Amino acid sequence: MKLQANFLCALTLFLSASFGMLHAQDNNVNTEFGVKGGFNMSNLVNNGDDVDDNNILYGFNAGVYATLPISDFVAIQPEVLFTTKGAKLEYSGAGFNGDAKFKLNYIEVPLLVRVNVTKNFNIHAGGYASYLVSSKVTGSGDIEFEQNIDRDDLAKFDAGIAAGVGVDFDPVSIGVRYNYGLTTVGKERTTLGTTYTFPDAKNSNLTLYLSYKLN
Repeated sequence: MKLQANFLCALTLFLSASFGMLHAQDNNVNTEFGVKGGFNMSNLVNNGDDVDDNNILYGFNAGVYATLPISDFVAIQPEVLFTTKGAKLEYSGAGFNGDAKFKLNYIEVPLLVRVNVTKNFNIHAGGYASYLVSSKVTGSGDIEFEQNIDRDDLAKFDAGIAAGVGVDFDPVSIGVRYNYGLTTVGKERTTLGTTYTFPDAKNSNLTLYLSYKLN
């Protein structure tokens, strides 16, 4: 199952669980400031398709957020996060077995529109911009290695779209979100008259998060 399918499945579960346990009440959203963190399942996609479930790289995200109401049930939610992305490649053959992990670390700034369907359940969508702070590739198995990648060989900025759902238990919230990059991770280069982009792929990231309201 691809990350997009995983997100739709998780979204369905959240909707079912949330509307099953939350009773009807007046819609309301309040000003919030807090911290958040979560678990990432990342991949690189090419032409809109996930390469394979075996390419999923597990990581994390952590940062801060604010919820700024613009009506009784709609708010703008900016965030600043440190997040890991990338992909994993498993190999087997010629007597060698193992995997190589392509790791990308970003400072990410999502800007979301949050709609509180009920006081305790929200859906949110918007965009994000990211700055690449470090990158490396590591290998494990029969061949072990670790090598930093020069950021000049990759696109330093990424941008994309994001959507998710959340359930609030004041002061704690949990949620699931899917991010899809609109820019390629690799940088376009010309060598010996041939122009190429490597890796010619975009970030795909499914996040399960936990947030804590500070105010």
